Amino acid sequence: MELIPKIPVAEWISSATDWITDTFEFLFDFIKNDFGDFIEMFAEDWLMSIPIWLFILIVGVVAFFISGKKFGLAAFSVIGLWFISNQELWSELMNTFTLVIFASLISVIIGVPFGIWMAKSKVVESILTPILDFMQTMPAFVYLIPAVAFFSIGMVPGVFASVIFATPPTVRFTNLGIRQVSHELIEASDSFGTTGTQKLFKVQLPMAKKTIMAGINQTVMLALSMVVIASMIGAKGLGQTVITGLQRAEVGTGFVAGLGIVILAIIIDRFTQNLNTQRGEQ
Repeated sequence: MELIPKIPVAEWISSATDWITDTFEFLFDFIKNDFGDFIEMFAEDWLMSIPIWLFILIVGVVAFFISGKKFGLAAFSVIGLWFISNQELWSELMNTFTLVIFASLISVIIGVPFGIWMAKSKVVESILTPILDFMQTMPAFVYLIPAVAFFSIGMVPGVFASVIFATPPTVRFTNLGIRQVSHELIEASDSFGTTGTQKLFKVQLPMAKKTIMAGINQTVMLALSMVVIASMIGAKGLGQTVITGLQRAEVGTGFVAGLGIVILAIIIDRFTQNLNTQRGEQ
């Protein structure tokens, strides 16, 4: 005999999701159609219009200079991208790269202001901290459910799920970086009569830049880690090839696509790390 009846949490969440979907259908349709078309145009018309050899050359040159004119990163980038092209996975790479770019940009645009807000208010920090904990501990597959409910399938729900999963590190590291700025610097800026905005943009953010960039690096990596999961709801890219290899038991196909994701992850990680190192030395 049940002393306490079952709390209908699932029914409440389903009802709330249905209400949001019906109420904001016009907004979701706009984002799905217009933003989705823009994402596909960016990947298929813009990135794919660049000759492969030119794209590889540009990445190699940029890698050479941001790594302090060392050949290691440049050589790895050129060889890695050539290998992906050689395996006829270039279009999939461009789709994956597009998903990571948009998910990371949106995550940073959302995360940095919220991180600043957390650093400025203990009340906001106490409210957002458990929300961020929830976002980071919830299994990534769960984010696919509201993404599909709101946007159906395709690149847009993939970006949506990636943004939810990848935003917390930027928020946390921005908050941490600003709070770690020494009180002596804050007192010195106050003694010169700086306003709150001047203190934020001329003292706190520049001093916290290295920590914030570390958070952005983590955000980009998390967005990339969602590639395979997002492909389960129709997001194009290397993840879709991995899923195809899994479904057909084609070990080689899945392994090569997975290797392409690893190469892209290493290149992006080293790029952001070197940018952070350069900014820290300036």
